[in-house]
Amino acid sequence: MIWYLRKEGKELDYEATRVLEEALKLNVPIKIVHPSHIDILVNRSDRKSIRVDSQIVNLPSLVLPRTGSGTDYYSLSVLRHLERLNVPIVNSPWAIEASMDKFYSMQILAQHNLPIPRTMLVRFPVDADLVEKQIGYPCVIKVLSGSYGKGVHLVQNKEGLVELMEFVSSLNTTINILIQEYISSKPGKDLRVIVIGGKPVGAMLRESQDGSFKANITRGGLGSSFEMNEEIHYLAVETAKVLGLDIAGVDLLFDKEGYKICEANSAPGFEGFERACQINLAKEIVQYCSFRSIK
Repeated sequence: MIWYLRKEGKELDYEATRVLEEALKLNVPIKIVHPSHIDILVNRSDRKSIRVDSQIVNLPSLVLPRTGSGTDYYSLSVLRHLERLNVPIVNSPWAIEASMDKFYSMQILAQHNLPIPRTMLVRFPVDADLVEKQIGYPCVIKVLSGSYGKGVHLVQNKEGLVELMEFVSSLNTTINILIQEYISSKPGKDLRVIVIGGKPVGAMLRESQDGSFKANITRGGLGSSFEMNEEIHYLAVETAKVLGLDIAGVDLLFDKEGYKICEANSAPGFEGFERACQINLAKEIVQYCSFRSIK
């Protein structure tokens, strides 16, 4: 039995529904499990250390976490425990953590000499002159963990940065922020490449429809199929590889004649991708998980 790990909600989202549909067609047993329903007991009887809804259960053949950037400490603890019991996890707890932390993932990508926007971690008070010297304006402000284009803001100049940082500081919050170079070659456009098992299965061009520099499908962006070249193929595969992601949504920015890596997601949404690219991504995911569960 494969466990599909997702946050508790009243209704299944598109991705969970599609995976269950394809699993049924392929006769692959998959069960939706919520991390909040799992209890862990650390003792010598490891095979009986997992309970779901207070009942001792058999260990799954594989776990497919779909908690993404919202993965909390408890969910990670559950995944680490299952991993320690030699249950395959797609993606691993480390890979989920690495991709959740946007600054850490940039550090990993830079260490492997992959092209990324210039990036710096903010500490308060923010030195706007240093930002101008090292990053330049306009620049992109991001929270360290976020998805669907949330927590991302474009600042046009030094005055705008100072004003935004003063507002954030006034909230007396512990939020962590990074600042990135704004890649302006094709504003409002980017690529989403899905990688499964080290192989790109397709690329989608995303285009903003409201003049925003953010092209996310979930905020109204338009998606269309995009033909991959060698550079796109290489960057997508290497990004997933160095971040340890078996399944990844890699976002690429157009940069003059090439590309820069924006970020990678461990649980990419794929409703827009399936429709735009006419690729049965849910089937690809189920087949990969089935293969890994019996490997």
